[in-house]
Amino acid sequence: MKRHLLAAAGCLLGCWVSAQSGISGELKTEYIPFSSYIRPEDSVKTNSKSNFKRADLNLSIPLSMKKDSSGRIKAWSVLLSGSYAKMTHKDYEKQLFPDQMLNAQTGIQHIRPLGKKWSMMMTASVGIYTDLEQINSDDILGQGGVLFIRHFNPNLALGAGPVLTTAFGVPMILPWIYFDWKTNGKVKLNINFPEGMEAGYLFSDRFALKAVVNLSGMTVERNKDGKSMLLGYQQITAGIRPEVKLNDKLSLSLTGGTALLRSFSENDRKIKSIFKDKKMDDPKFATTFYAAVSLRWNLP
Repeated sequence: MKRHLLAAAGCLLGCWVSAQSGISGELKTEYIPFSSYIRPEDSVKTNSKSNFKRADLNLSIPLSMKKDSSGRIKAWSVLLSGSYAKMTHKDYEKQLFPDQMLNAQTGIQHIRPLGKKWSMMMTASVGIYTDLEQINSDDILGQGGVLFIRHFNPNLALGAGPVLTTAFGVPMILPWIYFDWKTNGKVKLNINFPEGMEAGYLFSDRFALKAVVNLSGMTVERNKDGKSMLLGYQQITAGIRPEVKLNDKLSLSLTGGTALLRSFSENDRKIKSIFKDKKMDDPKFATTFYAAVSLRWNLP
C-alpha cells in the first residue's frame, strides 16, 4: 500500500473503541520545530525550512446506551472532531505548501455486541477539508468504517474491518485493524491501524508510561489551474508518553520524541492516479523533534 494511503485513512478515525456513559473528549496540541525541506527531484536537503503546529479536538456525545444481561453495551453516539494546523515557511523561492489546514467533521458511531464473543463498531461522518483560502462544495468529503472485534477473554481482543473514504474523489476501501492485549492490568499493548500503536506499563492507578508510534495526517482540497486537487500531509512520530490520571474524569499525557517522517502528496482525485508509479518521491522534511500534550475527559 502506498504511504500516503495510510495517512489518509488515519485521518478518518477520530473515535474510541469503547463506549462511554457520558460526554468524552480529547484536546491535543502538537509541535514540530523547523526542519529542512528535502527536494523531491534529487533528495537534496535545502536551506528552506518549515515547522508544524496543530490542535485537535474530539468529542463523543452519547445518544443512547443499553446493557444486556451480561453487562455488554449497545450504544449510539454523535462524533464531533476538528483539526487546525499552522505552518510557517522560511527561505522558499515560491510558496509550495499551505500556511493553514483545517479538517472538521461530524458523524455517528454505533457499538453493539454480536453474540457472547463478538462486538461491532460502526462510524460514518462527513466533513470539510480545506486550506482556508477558498471554501466550497469540493471541500466536503465523507468517510466511514465498520470494525468487528473478537473478545477472546477480558485481556485480549482482536478486530478487523473495512474503512471507506472519498478523500481521493472516488470511494476507496482500506483495512482497519485493532488489537488490544494486557496482562494483570500492568502491561498493555494496543494497535489501532492505521492510526498507530502503543505499549505501556501501569505503575499505579494514577500513572502509566508508554512507548508510542503514531501515523497521522491532514487532507485539504485546493484549486490548481482550475482543477480540484487533494493535498495530503502525512507524519509518522515515535516517542515516550507518560500519562497521569488527575481524577476520575480527567487524564493528562505528555509525549516527547521524534518526527520520523513529514511529507506532502498531491492527487487529482482520480483513482488511477493513486496507484500509478510516481516519477519522483514526495516532498518531505528532515527528521526532527516532536512534542505533544493531550487532555482527556469523560463526564458522567
